[in-house]
Amino acid sequence: MLRNNDVELEIIEYLKTPLTVKELKSISDKLKLSPKSFVRENDSRYKELNINKTNTDDNQLFELIVENPRILERPIIISGNKAVIGRPPENILSLL
Repeated sequence: MLRNNDVELEIIEYLKTPLTVKELKSISDKLKLSPKSFVRENDSRYKELNINKTNTDDNQLFELIVENPRILERPIIISGNKAVIGRPPENILSLL
């Protein structure tokens, strides 16, 4: 979708180059969402960690995402100071 609209993009392979807590906080600010809103609750690792059954604050959740990056919802598209979760893909259009 982005390539079809001639949008230059940078793909970050976060499993190969994990994000830092600082980067996740920045993403959270740009999404205007707490980290609980952009984790993959159906991921087996998320379930193994029992995140949904614990009283996890945002900082703890950022740390858990750093340690277990596959629980991060994807794709997340960032443009300037704004970001959206790319599911459904139509969400991306709000950044174009």
